[in-house]
Amino acid sequence: MRKMKNLVAIMALCVMTLHANAQQEEVTPKNSWFKFGINAGVPVGDVSDISSFVGGVELKGQLMTTPHWGLGLTAGYNHFFPKDNFESFGTVPVGAFVRYYPQSSGFFAGLDGGYSFVTNANGADGGAFFKPQLGYHNYSWNYFAYYNTILRSDNKGGNIDNVGVGVTYNIRFKK
Repeated sequence: MRKMKNLVAIMALCVMTLHANAQQEEVTPKNSWFKFGINAGVPVGDVSDISSFVGGVELKGQLMTTPHWGLGLTAGYNHFFPKDNFESFGTVPVGAFVRYYPQSSGFFAGLDGGYSFVTNANGADGGAFFKPQLGYHNYSWNYFAYYNTILRSDNKGGNIDNVGVGVTYNIRFKK
């Protein structure tokens, strides 16, 4: 129950932040869009003992609050493929993100954060997640490298960490 309250608080904060920015900024096809992407990585830390590969999808909604800063909401699914004698499991991240774009095309840095649920893992709990990213962007695409961590206590199975690469495509709204 406490985790759900934390998730609701995080999501409420994200929605209030986006709403406040939308009140000051007119939402148009030039400053707002969806991002759909895929990613692939390798588990690191303790989870690398039971899983050999991670593949995932993500959907984001982004609002450019200035020419250089983007804010948004994110959700997705990551599947951890098992090593021999182990079961596969998944994570479902739900949260917010911030991006810094120094130029209209080129380098970017970002951070996703929120709560990630764990699926198909015999009652395993999720935890807060953080996903810093560095990459390259242009009008339609974002290519990036990331480190993803889901913070959990040792008695809950420890952190779930992976590193990888991903790509998102910007789905623009019609005028």
